[in-house]
Amino acid sequence: MAAEAHGIVIAGGGICGLATALALHRKGIASLVLEKSKTLRAEGAAIAVHANGWRVLEQLGVAAELRETAHPPVTATEMRCLNRKDLIEALAKDLPAGTIRFGCQVAAVHEDPCSHGSVLTMVDGTTIKAKVLIGCEGTCSVVAKHVGLSPLRTIPRLVLRGFTRYPHGRPFKNEFLPSEDPKKVRDLALKDLQCPTEIIELVRESDPESLNLVTRFWYRPPWEVAFGSFQKGTVTVAGDAMHAMGPFIGQGGSSGLEDAIVLASSLARAVGAGGEARQEEMISKAIGEYIRERRLRLAWLSLESFVVGLVVVARSRSPVTRLACIAVLMLLGSKSHKHANYDCGRL
Repeated sequence: MAAEAHGIVIAGGGICGLATALALHRKGIASLVLEKSKTLRAEGAAIAVHANGWRVLEQLGVAAELRETAHPPVTATEMRCLNRKDLIEALAKDLPAGTIRFGCQVAAVHEDPCSHGSVLTMVDGTTIKAKVLIGCEGTCSVVAKHVGLSPLRTIPRLVLRGFTRYPHGRPFKNEFLPSEDPKKVRDLALKDLQCPTEIIELVRESDPESLNLVTRFWYRPPWEVAFGSFQKGTVTVAGDAMHAMGPFIGQGGSSGLEDAIVLASSLARAVGAGGEARQEEMISKAIGEYIRERRLRLAWLSLESFVVGLVVVARSRSPVTRLACIAVLMLLGSKSHKHANYDCGRL
């Protein structure tokens, strides 16, 4: 069976993949999104979107409707919580029919010697050719492996997450309630004992479909983000496939949205410019520009998340190490949410 041929293929229909497809669409560029799920990948609970993420949603034209269902601002940087399902649906609804192909999972990626693009082998055995391939599959990215990135690392941690709404505001502050004993975590979530009233109410009123148990957090160490390979010809990565980080500063989703804007803007300057013979060279150069623009920003975010994670989960109990972590966080402006005061640019 002959392989299908496409211009830009995005592997993964999560937040970053859909945002990238929508950003390209806003620039008049078509793409094909390959999503392994049978429907929109809307599992999970809430997602924190900082001011930098809202700037991207404004660019994508979906911020207004999402603000109607978002939690009210809780910080000066306008960090709001969104139902992940609402965000996914908002990103997908303006995409042209046929942009998302469900039930398609990439099994392997190879270089195409004929067209100088990529050949994707799907789990079902079919093949798809792509002039440009963007890996947005998240933590288990085949595309990330193809460009030379090492596997992500994990932090073992048992967490129950869900989503609920407080129309008149929350009666408590943001808090981590860590526990080394999984049984205590389960009891905390399922029983009325040993639990404050407001937490009991939060669990009771949570959307049942949003509840999910997280047993580990995936992350790419900041030094790999700073020096890792994110490109192979006209193949690159974005979102968690590129820079997965723990939830400790709430920038995983927003930074992936930033990737979408910068990547789409870079590709728009190359796609359609020059003759066919120069397209590969120009697209490869545009991807290189995207990576250079994103690397420093992502390295700092990854470093801040990594250091906060060390403090929060107490992975290092050395007083010297903890003091060093606190000093780094002071320099990064973590307490003031300096990381949210960022604008990735315009489409």
